[in-house]
Amino acid sequence: MFTGIIEAVGEVLAAGERMRLRAPEDAWPNEPFQLGESIAVDGVCLTVTTIQGREITFDLSPETLDRTTLGALGTGAPVNLERAMRADGRFGGHMVQGHVDGVGRFLGSETAGDGLVARFETAPGGARYLVDKGSIAVSGVSLTVVRPVGEAFEVWLIPHTLEQTSLRRLLPGDEVNVEFDAMAKWVERLVGPWAGNLPS
Repeated sequence: MFTGIIEAVGEVLAAGERMRLRAPEDAWPNEPFQLGESIAVDGVCLTVTTIQGREITFDLSPETLDRTTLGALGTGAPVNLERAMRADGRFGGHMVQGHVDGVGRFLGSETAGDGLVARFETAPGGARYLVDKGSIAVSGVSLTVVRPVGEAFEVWLIPHTLEQTSLRRLLPGDEVNVEFDAMAKWVERLVGPWAGNLPS
C-alpha cells in the first residue's frame, strides 16, 4: 500500500523486462533497500529483485510493460519513487495500490499563482471515476481533481509537488500512469449490479 507522497526521483539505468534504476544518494540514508520489498515506480508497484548500493533492479511482466508507461521509458528517464507505507506511518495522500488502471496523457498546463493547473486526458474508460475534489494518482503522485472535463481532468500542482516529483518535466503529449481512487472502483463493483434498480 502506498500514499502517493513521492519520496524521491530516481533515474532509469536500464529499461525493459529487467528494469534497473538508481535512487538519489540522499534518499532513505538510514533505511537500506531490502530484497523482496515493494516500491512504487511512477505509480507501479514493483518488487526489488537485486540491490547493489543505490542501484535496484525489478522484473517487469509483459502486462506491466504493455499497460503502463514503464515499457516506453529510456535510459536516463526520471521516475517517481515511493516505498511501501509503514504500519506506523502517516497517511499523507490517499490510498494508492500501485495497480495502474491505464495510461493517460498530459495535455498542457497554465500558470496559476506559484503553481500550475495541469490538464490530463484520462485512461480509457476512466471518466466515470472522475469526481470533483476526488483523489487520483498520476505517475504515482496523489492529486486532487480540481475539475473533471469530459474524458479529461484538471489538477493543481503546487510548488512542492513540482519540486519533488517528475511531473515538472512533462511536455504536452507525454504519457502518464493513472490509478483511479480505489474507493470509487469498489463502490462501482458493489453497486453496479443493482444500479438499474436504484431510484433516480
